[in-house]
Amino acid sequence: MNMYLLAAEEFHDIAPPVDYSLIPPWLVFVIAFVVLSLLGLVVWWFVRQRKPESPPKLPREIALDDLEQIRSEIERVSPYQFSIRVSDILRRYVTQQYGLLATRQTSIEFLSAAAKAPSFSTDEKSLLEDFLNRCDLIKFARYEAAVSDSELLLEEAIRFVKGAQLAAV
Repeated sequence: MNMYLLAAEEFHDIAPPVDYSLIPPWLVFVIAFVVLSLLGLVVWWFVRQRKPESPPKLPREIALDDLEQIRSEIERVSPYQFSIRVSDILRRYVTQQYGLLATRQTSIEFLSAAAKAPSFSTDEKSLLEDFLNRCDLIKFARYEAAVSDSELLLEEAIRFVKGAQLAAV
């Protein structure tokens, strides 16, 4: 029987778990909630700030924007300089829209290339010819142009760009 007492003395009762954490459990949950909330707020802010990229502007839109922009300069710029600017915008538009090398050609070369191009209607060719003749008259013949001539050039250029838009639709 002695043996049973000895064996009983060797066994001890199970000790309760030891709390080794220095931070209370409720504080851990509060910190996790705050960190996750801040992370969600940062992600939401970045998503909200990033706007979808707008598609690139079409040559027609660019030309119309440029023509409207120089409309405000019509009174301040000499008709000579204005005719150069309007002509450059229109030639750049035709180059980008139709692939004709309008920026590298004389008016006569450009008009003969446009006459062969199927993308221009008869009215557009006529308007383009009238526009380029007026520009050449101001630029090279030193025609004494007035603001009204600049306005006419601008309106012809806008009509050409918009007319091409109507013909394409």
